[in-house]
Amino acid sequence: MSPQVSSTVTLNYVKTIGIVNNGFNGRGFANPYDVAVSRDGRIFVLNRCDPPRAEAIRIGVCNLDEDYLAEFGNGYGDGDGQLRLPVAMAFDSQDRLYVTDEYNQRVSIFDTEGHFLSKWGAFGHDEGQFDGPAGIAINANDQVYIADQHNHRIQKYSRDGEFILEWGEEGAGDGRLNMPWGVAVDAQGDVYVADWRNDRLQKFSADGHHIATFGGPGQGDGQFNRPSGVAVDAEGLIYVADWGNERVQVLGPDGEFLLTLRGQATLSKWAEEFFAVNPDEWEARQQSDLIPDVPPHLNAPYHISSQTEPYFWGPVAVSLDADNRLYVPETNRHRFQVYQKA
Repeated sequence: MSPQVSSTVTLNYVKTIGIVNNGFNGRGFANPYDVAVSRDGRIFVLNRCDPPRAEAIRIGVCNLDEDYLAEFGNGYGDGDGQLRLPVAMAFDSQDRLYVTDEYNQRVSIFDTEGHFLSKWGAFGHDEGQFDGPAGIAINANDQVYIADQHNHRIQKYSRDGEFILEWGEEGAGDGRLNMPWGVAVDAQGDVYVADWRNDRLQKFSADGHHIATFGGPGQGDGQFNRPSGVAVDAEGLIYVADWGNERVQVLGPDGEFLLTLRGQATLSKWAEEFFAVNPDEWEARQQSDLIPDVPPHLNAPYHISSQTEPYFWGPVAVSLDADNRLYVPETNRHRFQVYQKA
């Protein structure tokens, strides 16, 4: 695969992991919404699942060698350890995994073996309450930032759920938010927000003072259509899941456009094993046009990605591990792609 190169950054495609799982457990994914990597390199994948299979909601665990290691979650519901509409995940410094749930209006916390530890949150519009908690990020001091989407604000908590502060209100001016979705923290403690309905990215100080606004609506370089996820690496490069444009954009520390990723997926090991024991499926695949010329009336990001198998289709989140690998889960193709910064 050709590396994705700009004047200041090179991203090499590594591999794709995943295969659709239409059941209720076992290897494979069902509408993955986020990826988080533990300190020992295990990859945790949040399976949101579609409504007919809501009971299958779970977190699957694998590694880069594509060994499927475990899964956990107590299914669909509001009991301890259960999830209804999970959105995003993040690890703290003690490898405790925090999971937001926009239906249960709370954060649930697990250890790396999948044991439920605690939960906090409730529906509302006051301090310490949520209306659709979505993106989550945890800083070096284990303080937790949550995008409270329908309250159009960011909330900051201690690792145990004690409210610290909030900022934001509905609007389009600098510092205002409209259904914020993704959130990230950089090495200096600044906070980046994927301002979903405003089609832009905003940068704030740790206590919510507006620093910069990047982008705006559109399909051009540095423009966004419903950005849903953001991550920042140690060098300050900003990775944005440009969900509505079916791509990932890479920005420099000052918000300058550097690079676009459309996706370069190859077959995962799981898919190869499936086709090895299902030769009829493999034959049908060989006869399919997986990279077609899309007719002009379908020349839009969604239609192009839906017809072009290597491309991202539903890139809802971005995450980084300690080795500068980038993970991009695709809700519509039940997989994630992995890139390595050179």
